Amino acid sequence: MHPLKRAISIYSKWGVRGLAAWARAICRRKRDELDFSRFSIAQSSADVLSVENGPLISVIVPVYNVDERWLRKCIDLVRVQTYQNWELCIADDASTADHIRPVLEEYALADTRIKIFYRQTNGHISAASNSALELATGEFCVLLDHDDELSGDALYWVACEMIEHPKAALIYSDEDLTDENGKRSVPKFKPDFSRDLMYSLNLVTHLSAYRTEIIKEIGGFRKGMEGSQDYDLALRVVERIDETQIRHIPRILYHWRAIPGSVAFGGDEKPYAHERARQAIRDHFERTGVSATVEKTHFNLHRVRYPLPETPPPLSVVVWSDNSDRSVLADDVNTLAYPIDHIEFIEADRLAPLARSLNAAVASSSGEIIVFLRNGVESVSESPLSELASFALQPSIGCVGGIVLGRGGTIEAGGLILGGDAIANVAHQALPEHMPGNMIRNLVNSNFRAVCLDVFGIQREVFLGVNGFDEGLADKDLLAADLCLRVGQIGQRIVLTPYAKFACSRSRSSGKQSISAEERNHFQSKWRDVVEEDPHSNRNLSSDGRFSIRL
Repeated sequence: MHPLKRAISIYSKWGVRGLAAWARAICRRKRDELDFSRFSIAQSSADVLSVENGPLISVIVPVYNVDERWLRKCIDLVRVQTYQNWELCIADDASTADHIRPVLEEYALADTRIKIFYRQTNGHISAASNSALELATGEFCVLLDHDDELSGDALYWVACEMIEHPKAALIYSDEDLTDENGKRSVPKFKPDFSRDLMYSLNLVTHLSAYRTEIIKEIGGFRKGMEGSQDYDLALRVVERIDETQIRHIPRILYHWRAIPGSVAFGGDEKPYAHERARQAIRDHFERTGVSATVEKTHFNLHRVRYPLPETPPPLSVVVWSDNSDRSVLADDVNTLAYPIDHIEFIEADRLAPLARSLNAAVASSSGEIIVFLRNGVESVSESPLSELASFALQPSIGCVGGIVLGRGGTIEAGGLILGGDAIANVAHQALPEHMPGNMIRNLVNSNFRAVCLDVFGIQREVFLGVNGFDEGLADKDLLAADLCLRVGQIGQRIVLTPYAKFACSRSRSSGKQSISAEERNHFQSKWRDVVEEDPHSNRNLSSDGRFSIRL
């Protein structure tokens, strides 16, 4: 959206507070860009140690009519890797450009580790990638596009991960963009594997490395999925392995060339790719027996919807307050779009300690699904209770959270990042609702270790199975974090959906007490090893929930 139109839209919806928040967010983004320029220099100068007798890694490169300078740059940056036990498997997809074959032959003569296959007919990227894959003899295959770049230490870190985690089957790293002049930008500092984020966008993307025997067993890249063939491959591999076999390297090991014609240059460069990505997700759900629909959302990304049963489950809404004010749901029941005969509202005792009052409210309720809502919230999205219930009903999902906006349209409650002095930090706190945030998680479904209590859904049997809220805790975010961590221990995911969105005119911080030393010690004694490094953040980012770059 044009900046002027964006400003008018923000002002009409959120007034001066919204404009001020937007201006602050833009200034912060500029600071992040400056910090990244300093970060990238520091990371590129870091020393690495040699790996003796490391595994053979195959680098897979499909080639078709690429500009000579990018092809040479791509190959040269493989040849100068700090880790040298590699083979470069290139398949030329019947290129018509005169320079392709001479360049490839030149490199093949110069280095015996470079293998070339010349296809007789053009089969597009899936077929070409499969031809390159047939050449591979390494334990893992690293995927590389013909106009992109690996960092000089990329294969070293992949080899280290393979050695340290011998059962790994899929390895991926952070990435950024590089332009025609080599200027790096738009870093993607990713979380560890996040299934629901993977259903929203291709989290794996670049750099991605796969155990060779697995991708050969599943038939390599699927024809007909061109443009999203790597997304489809990742989903098909994920189906066959345990999530513990998916490893994330929190380093930028891949530089994606942003030039005209590349998806990196703009989301509209290959419009067909986005619908094929959605088809890849639909096919994944069909293969795994999950009932879901997949539709277009922000930036041509993907929204998964899980249907409710024809007869929706009974739902109990527990309205709670963090102070002594009269607790009342600001929303009209009809705007919550849930069948009125399947819903009950219970007001938690605002004078009792919060954990005790919430446990008592659940004990007096009858719903199959419990939704906790903070006093005074008002729905600003379509069917938020149905959205929460549809996720909570999924067998592999334990808790689901929504988003609460403050008076300026900025994030007040949502996901929680664990760590730092506050222990539990609101993800994207104070970020305007329309801005993407880290890995676009402000706008799409994703996972966190925990979600805020302000909008929180859970199945009754899951809540009772982990014995409800810990009454030794008082802080609302620690209460939510503790419950979510216990749910996570039984193998269930914690999901944040921005499609269950509420607004509140009263600031969340009012009435919030500082965490006592006793409460802090109680929480940390239970979860000390867990909160040291949150897998749904990134060690290169701050632990305060704002996702600023650490320098």
